[in-house]
Amino acid sequence: MNPIAVLKRVDLKNILKVIFIGIGQPLFIVPTIRATKDCVRISTENYGRLHHKNGPANAFRHALWNYLIAKRCSDVRRNMDSVLGWAKKITDWHEHAFPNQELAKQMDFHNNAVGRFVFQENPEKTESEVIELLKSMTLVSVKIDSDTDLTSLKTQFIHILDQ
Repeated sequence: MNPIAVLKRVDLKNILKVIFIGIGQPLFIVPTIRATKDCVRISTENYGRLHHKNGPANAFRHALWNYLIAKRCSDVRRNMDSVLGWAKKITDWHEHAFPNQELAKQMDFHNNAVGRFVFQENPEKTESEVIELLKSMTLVSVKIDSDTDLTSLKTQFIHILDQ
């Protein structure tokens, strides 16, 4: 993944937005880029290209991404609120900068939040332990549609497509 190539797909307004987000926490930029690269690698190792679709593997990738960002940034700054706020801010930016269908966007926001929750509940676990936890959560991911009430699924992965 080349961050420059990714930014070429984003409009100027969103480029400026992410620059201002980065200025707020410059020490989190490198850990976030590394977490993003590792997330894609780990997701591909475990699910092949399925993590690019809207199924359980995608739920895994989004949760892992948020978990890894928070975990890696906590190595720089040990403030839970700060790293969780950063992970939310940067992944929310991503969801807005790279538009998606409404239901898929809701799914991504939801699974991102689950990943942050997993970090919050397991800050001392190793990354490999959490990857195994997330893989087990993937097995029981809940298929949703536009009528699904997500409030009862706050700590569960959700997906749209079966895989």
